[in-house]
Amino acid sequence: MQTTYVMVKPDGVQRGLVGQIITRFESKGLRLVGLKSIIPSRELVEAHYAVHKERPFYDGLVKFVTSGPVVAMAWTGLDAISVSRNIIGATNGREAAMGTIRGDFGMDVGYNLIHGSDGEETAAFELGLWFPEGLNNWVPLRETWVYE
Repeated sequence: MQTTYVMVKPDGVQRGLVGQIITRFESKGLRLVGLKSIIPSRELVEAHYAVHKERPFYDGLVKFVTSGPVVAMAWTGLDAISVSRNIIGATNGREAAMGTIRGDFGMDVGYNLIHGSDGEETAAFELGLWFPEGLNNWVPLRETWVYE
């Protein structure tokens, strides 16, 4: 089992897509082990996106993610990182496959609705950053019908 970090960005929250987004992860069979709505501080977002600090889009990205509430989530499941990234879709909503979150709801690279960790090290870092209090440890009964 893996745990990954997923964040609905301010555009997804403002457009009222949080419920539909959560439903996609739950319907796939992933387990929600962390959830919070937060207007993140500049410091938190700068730490999160520090890997992009030298990129030309960095300042705009920080300004965007701190512009309103985000929904921070932690999801657990078999291959949760790759499964989540498949649910999310390609960065550019116009190019993302239909059936993915970005393919169904996105039209832009900058307003791309959602973030998902891209690997185990990144997930561990992001989960520690956004959920320093830790995650919920539980197993839903439905999970016996998800995995053999």
